[in-house]
Amino acid sequence: MQNVHVAYPGTDLNFAQASLLAKTAARENRMQEPVIVSWHQRGSDIMSPSYDGANPDSWWAKYGEGNGGRLAVTVGDAFDFVMMDTRGYETVDQLPIRNLEDEDGRQYICLSPMLGEGCARIDQACVPLDEWTANQY
Repeated sequence: MQNVHVAYPGTDLNFAQASLLAKTAARENRMQEPVIVSWHQRGSDIMSPSYDGANPDSWWAKYGEGNGGRLAVTVGDAFDFVMMDTRGYETVDQLPIRNLEDEDGRQYICLSPMLGEGCARIDQACVPLDEWTANQY
């Protein structure tokens, strides 16, 4: 993974400012559509993603690199980011999907427009919710 440092002389740096600086640095390093995969605020236990028991000094970096991150950006002495380029990924804007549960307790993810009057069967508009399907709740 490539590492970049962005100098920030002040002490009043917040997440919003730091993330903008990180995205700018990513664009300057040939990422056309940079997105933050993970981040860490130095001197604190604040990071994303986070879970109970995660080591704040390393978990965010391992997660970022393991999930497509290709650029590590340090902003000042306060923030670390792992970035990836989303150029080439398809976008779908806001999907018209929702979760449903049938009378037997089986859960589904469904295309909402197909659930209207013209669709009488749940199997035409829905797929079973399992470990591979994102829960929309």
